[in-house]
Amino acid sequence: MQIALDEKQLVAGLSDARSREGAFRTLVNEYGPLLHRHLLRMLSSPADVDDVLQNTFVKVFRSIDGFRGDAKLSTWLYRVATNEALNWLRSKKRREKSFTNEEPQRLAESALRADPYFDGDEAQAQLILAMKTLPEKQRMVFSLRYFDDLPYREISEITDTSEGALKASYHLAAKKIEEILKAYVQQR
Repeated sequence: MQIALDEKQLVAGLSDARSREGAFRTLVNEYGPLLHRHLLRMLSSPADVDDVLQNTFVKVFRSIDGFRGDAKLSTWLYRVATNEALNWLRSKKRREKSFTNEEPQRLAESALRADPYFDGDEAQAQLILAMKTLPEKQRMVFSLRYFDDLPYREISEITDTSEGALKASYHLAAKKIEEILKAYVQQR
């Protein structure tokens, strides 16, 4: 992750009422695409991603004064976005329990193909679809480690999980994805 601004200056700008609006605009412009990609890998629907991303930035705007600076700003943003996504998934699961008989894999595939940020690469599509079969926590850990290349220490801060548990979760997720992708290749 390469952010071209000083996080401390940005936090200071967000904390000052005179510069808050401009600093927040900078925050959204700099971190929005990173968080969007992260959320896209966690959620099935681009519309859900947009809603959760908006919720994330609203929460960040309202609670920036509570940011202690113990972790990097980016780590805190990932944590807020991840928690918002997990809450969204739990809420959505309750709302949709009996509304659909469609196979989850088919729903994920149609949502992926409809996503404007998806470029149509088949290998990427299969990886994303394989990830959608993982439990929420494994999918999140895999995404943060594989795509965002975050160290386990930082993922631990985001997820409030021990590094050992994260390594085990990542290993299990990678094995499951590998099995799914092997099966896909054999079917072709």
